[in-house]
Amino acid sequence: MSKIGTIGIVGAGQMGGGIAHVSALAGYKVLVYDVSSERIEKGLATINGNLARQVASGKLEEKARKAAVEHISAAPAMSDLAAADLVIEAATEDEAIKRKIYAQLCPQLNPTAILATNTSSISITRLAAQTDRPERFIGIHFMNPVPVMKLVELVRGIATDDQTFDVAKTYVKQLEKTITVSEDFPAFIVNRILLPMINEAIYTLYEGVGTVEAIDTAMKLGANHPMGPLQLADFIGLDTCLSIMQVLHDGLSDSKYRPCPLLVKYVEAGWLGRKTGRGFYDYRGETPVPTR
Repeated sequence: MSKIGTIGIVGAGQMGGGIAHVSALAGYKVLVYDVSSERIEKGLATINGNLARQVASGKLEEKARKAAVEHISAAPAMSDLAAADLVIEAATEDEAIKRKIYAQLCPQLNPTAILATNTSSISITRLAAQTDRPERFIGIHFMNPVPVMKLVELVRGIATDDQTFDVAKTYVKQLEKTITVSEDFPAFIVNRILLPMINEAIYTLYEGVGTVEAIDTAMKLGANHPMGPLQLADFIGLDTCLSIMQVLHDGLSDSKYRPCPLLVKYVEAGWLGRKTGRGFYDYRGETPVPTR
């Protein structure tokens, strides 16, 4: 398959919704699937709201918004994704969940369809081996938030063929994103560098070197980062941060990737960042307040 017209998205959350958003704006027909109709409806409502905000801020014309909305449809059943030429799995960063999805999804797909994962850290080769199409399996890792961030990491598994890679490149270029190609090693490029930095910031807090506010201020003003590392961790989700650090630690067997015990404690408490209202900052009031 050298050309794609319909994109299937598995997962209507923040990442899946963002991928649907940019795909529809690029002119692709988009089918959005999730485990319940409520999740799909919530995801579509979020996409509509984000498109409307782009129009209100002058970043998008109303005509383009209407066209994008018309390109997106709900896929109430996984079998509805049979019409897709490229299906992108954007489920939670949990290998067991992804494997379960592929077992259910692959029999429903067109035999020539390409299957991609938006994983931010897990081995593409290992995930591909759980499917019926390792040659037509690839990592297409979008950055969060998808409509804003310009980079996409393309990651080939050991079996990914050239045609699959070329189709994925064409698709990403159509979205007007910049491509960086990563080898299939734990956490790829961006998170291989970013997450240990965040983990070290958490160690700096854990060891009492600085407060939440001091650490974030130091990195914003001292390293010219647009967002402090602890604020960024809350934005990413502390459970996702922990998952990626565990992948790095397990995959590379190097103690420098050991997740900070304080990160583990926050996740165990259910303080996962913005999405739960508390992380390294408490978001339940009008302005975020450090929790440590």
